[in-house]
Amino acid sequence: MYEPREDSYLLADAVKTYVNSLDNKDIKVLDMGSGSGIQAKSCIEAGVKKSNIICVDVDPKVISQLKKQGLIAKRSDLFTTIKGKFDLIIFNPPYLPEDKYTDITTGAGKRGYELIIKFLEQVKSHLSKDGTTLLLISSLSKLSVVLKYARKYYKTRKVGEKKIFFEKLIVLEIKAVQ
Repeated sequence: MYEPREDSYLLADAVKTYVNSLDNKDIKVLDMGSGSGIQAKSCIEAGVKKSNIICVDVDPKVISQLKKQGLIAKRSDLFTTIKGKFDLIIFNPPYLPEDKYTDITTGAGKRGYELIIKFLEQVKSHLSKDGTTLLLISSLSKLSVVLKYARKYYKTRKVGEKKIFFEKLIVLEIKAVQ
């Protein structure tokens, strides 16, 4: 299980800010790659009903832990078992180039962005009409490639940023172009 780190906390702050800005907190939320459940918990703290949040992870052990915490959790490799549309989709993806030191919680493909591009290819069909995605990305995953792809198909804006050591973390707010 991916334990919360700087990236998790940066995204959690963006999630709380986003949810707190809503007039109506009766939204459907998908917490993709939920890990510890920090993003789902951030939504709950900001006023989203627990019953409106689905946590998703590829790891069955993570799903078991999330359920023990009282969260609705479903095993899925990205959207393979997900049906329906969501008002908010949150994703703190693995974003490191795969090597002998990465694992399922940190490796996102040979170049470090393949999983993120795959997510961006699929997310639009799961967003409600005015839905939003909050996506954490890192300078370690070829930021320019990810941003170029995202901006080609979505309206994007940066809603969070943090520099740590040799890495820049960015939270993007992504909306489908209507």
